[in-house]
Amino acid sequence: MQRTGFGGFPAEAFRFFEQLSAENTRAFWIEHRHDYDVFVREPFEALVAPLAAEFGPLHIFRPNRDVRFSNDKSPYKTHCGAVTEGEGGEAYYLQISSSGLLVASGYYGLASDQLQRYRAAVDSKAGKALDRLLESYRGQRYEIGGSALKSAPRGYPKDHPLVHLLRHKGMYVSRSFAIAKWVHTPKALDQIVTTWRAAAPLHKWLNRNVGPSTELPDQW
Repeated sequence: MQRTGFGGFPAEAFRFFEQLSAENTRAFWIEHRHDYDVFVREPFEALVAPLAAEFGPLHIFRPNRDVRFSNDKSPYKTHCGAVTEGEGGEAYYLQISSSGLLVASGYYGLASDQLQRYRAAVDSKAGKALDRLLESYRGQRYEIGGSALKSAPRGYPKDHPLVHLLRHKGMYVSRSFAIAKWVHTPKALDQIVTTWRAAAPLHKWLNRNVGPSTELPDQW
């Protein structure tokens, strides 16, 4: 892989989020804004070019939280995330926080038309294929994500053999990486790319059986 200006996520980035978690105030943010810009924002911006050719333009989320409808009025996110979207509607996400690096990919939230197609596919022969695929991901230390209902969706029996899949309202795989020396080096880019590429079999299943929504999608 051709090297770029991305040199890894510096230790100061993780230290910044550790401190922000302990003092999530506007006063702290103003005092440490330079740390965010240099140690957090700049490494994310350095990832835009090397990831764009294969995965598309990377959108870096704002650090401010939307607290209008939340009981938690902490003004800032204690992580920094970025997302891009593939041609089939699958999302590619990465995030750093005080605990390390998170890399994920799939359909974060299924719109109503997608949800109907997803459940119909799970209820068909394709459902067993998805179940086997997800089990293989678990064997590779991936976590299976996506919000889920507490019980079977309406119209499906509670004892359905794949009820654990029918309950999902999103479907993605992710890997979490603790802070290690390689995270502070260009090898972090290689790990992000490797993890996103590994999600290709899941994307293939989702794109074949679900596909993009014609409605407004949920956002990461």
